[in-house]
Amino acid sequence: MEAVDQHLVRRDAGLIQLLTPPFDKSPMNPGYIKGYVPGVRENGGQYTHAAVWAIMAFAVRRDSARAWELLGMINPVNHARTAEAVAVYKNEPYVVSADVYALSPHVGRAGWSWYTGSAGWLYRLMVETLLGLTLEDHKLRFNPCLPESWTAFTLEYRFGETLYRVSVSRADSGEAASLIIDGNQQGDLVIPLVDDHGSHTVEVRLGVL
Repeated sequence: MEAVDQHLVRRDAGLIQLLTPPFDKSPMNPGYIKGYVPGVRENGGQYTHAAVWAIMAFAVRRDSARAWELLGMINPVNHARTAEAVAVYKNEPYVVSADVYALSPHVGRAGWSWYTGSAGWLYRLMVETLLGLTLEDHKLRFNPCLPESWTAFTLEYRFGETLYRVSVSRADSGEAASLIIDGNQQGDLVIPLVDDHGSHTVEVRLGVL
């Protein structure tokens, strides 16, 4: 993973390359990706699917600082905070682009948007891998990878016609992790989901992350 950060993360351009250098002068033939212009899509650009998977890997390693830094770097919103950034990115900041170009004269320019599966993967990265919410057989489990600066967050989860209002916070030193649903202590950090058309209050206290 250190090699990924050292060779493929381009903080200056706000992108994570799939590989480098591109296949343009080498006699090696990796397949169809060599048909792309060097620095575009899989041929040495940011292929956003892979960028998201790399961030997931850092989070799984519990490297929360780097995972959240890289998420902010590839977040399309952050490519449109100034007029100068918009002029470089040249794509919608409210959807995910499948790729970002990595070679001059188009470094930082976004490619194919809207129609990309990387949008779904980015959503899973944020909700499942970083906030740590995973749905398994009518149960909502918590295993977050939060930034050091975060002490708490809240969310609303709708299950059918039932609303779960959830507050998540860090436990104090020496305090055990816990989960309370409507005042009732649970045995683990799992919400058993029931579609009773009501609303429920959930308090989650996290141990060492």
